[in-house]
Amino acid sequence: MKKIGVLTSGGDCAGLNAVIRAVTLRATQTYGWEVYGIHESTHGLVRRPVDAIKLDLSTCTETLLRQGGTVLGTTNKAYSSPEGTQKDITKEIIEGYHLLQLDALIGIGGDGSQAILRKIAQQGNLNLVTIPKTIDDDLSHTEHSIGFMTAVHTATEALDRLQPTAASHNRVMILEVMGRDAGHIALSAGIAGGADVILIPEIPYKMEAVAKKILSLQEEGRNFALVVVSEAVEMESGQKAHITDHAGKRRYGGISYYLADRITELTGAETRSTVLGHVQRGGEPIFQDRVLASVFGVHAVDLIAQGKFDRMVAWKNRTVVDVPIQEAIEGYQAVDAKGILVKTARGLRISFGDEKL
Repeated sequence: MKKIGVLTSGGDCAGLNAVIRAVTLRATQTYGWEVYGIHESTHGLVRRPVDAIKLDLSTCTETLLRQGGTVLGTTNKAYSSPEGTQKDITKEIIEGYHLLQLDALIGIGGDGSQAILRKIAQQGNLNLVTIPKTIDDDLSHTEHSIGFMTAVHTATEALDRLQPTAASHNRVMILEVMGRDAGHIALSAGIAGGADVILIPEIPYKMEAVAKKILSLQEEGRNFALVVVSEAVEMESGQKAHITDHAGKRRYGGISYYLADRITELTGAETRSTVLGHVQRGGEPIFQDRVLASVFGVHAVDLIAQGKFDRMVAWKNRTVVDVPIQEAIEGYQAVDAKGILVKTARGLRISFGDEKL
């Protein structure tokens, strides 16, 4: 009997529990294996005894398919010792893998998490298969990652709610969405939600062009406008907008407040901004993420059965494939500024703020 482990690493998103369920059902029902869910990513492998739970049909019911977040917990922080100091825990992680007597490990994560897991697996000669998850959808070699489509759905729903408020109060409404380096969420939600302006990091913009678009709508008799912006978009100075939390840590965010002030200054329009934030990560996964998670989970287990390791499960040309982990994390999938979605948006007269004045 084989024993396999599964863990979630990095930021949470919708669809992670559906992957855990698919892995468990395929491994236990098809192959008769034991599955262990490891708590809080690699941190669970460091603890003694190893912090893991045996997964079976009683723990992975249909309810898990619908549940947001991850029942195993996750972390995107470096490990801290009880004394609060940072330390290299590679040796402890490898030891934890062997203490559980695992034959293979399935890691669900983005590019950063997969890079860390692969480095550990290479050093300890561990059998690793990974599954891509990121709401940013910027991993290469896969058309979609777990969590992206639910995040877009949430952002689109936000635009649906902002539009009547904008029209009722004669306002410009700005929706700031996540996207650490890529504008996939902003672009897809902007098209689906009927935005008038979409600002993404891949296409440089001018505030004068944004203002011109909004003024043209006023001239046409429209009393409102919708703007979607990715958190990674720079200010006119070329600097990223940042928010500093109570602990003094800086992170992307706040570009919508800057844009609101500039739009009001240039157009005279009353402007309000909404930062969607972590709302995009939570909630029930929509059907596309549930299906993709199920496909990925089953294929990951099948790879283990075939003895194929150091591979990432991926979605290409409407089917599941697998690629070397190293190739997947080395590449990066930004928005194609000349791609079909940008072309479609322009065809709908959506402005990217790059029009010639």
